[in-house]
Amino acid sequence: MRKLLAITLTAILLTGCATWSHGELKKDGEAVQVTVDEKDRVAPEKIQLVEGDILDRKYEVLGDLSVVVNKTTIFNADPTKEMVDKKLQESASVAGADAVIQVRYGTVGVSLTSWGSLEGKGRAVKFIN
Repeated sequence: MRKLLAITLTAILLTGCATWSHGELKKDGEAVQVTVDEKDRVAPEKIQLVEGDILDRKYEVLGDLSVVVNKTTIFNADPTKEMVDKKLQESASVAGADAVIQVRYGTVGVSLTSWGSLEGKGRAVKFIN
């Protein structure tokens, strides 16, 4: 019975969510909460991610985004840039952005709260028509 319980608990731990993440938007160094009606949001998959700047369109800066993607257990794969990109897009969409510029990535590392994490940063912007 104990062996079955140990196997069940191990299976639950290993088959849980592969990653968890969090993000933050700051403007002028202060964390901000932005609430944009869902009908006014750009779908996350349509948010542009640019490692440099966008020079051919005018935009308004909404704030600086910072996201971290963490893996749940030591047995899951390390977070990837694609995972971070998706989280940046989701966070930018919630903030009402059209794009994230100056995107940059950290390195995968282990912390007290994660078996591995990858950070991404960028500036959320809204295009001016």
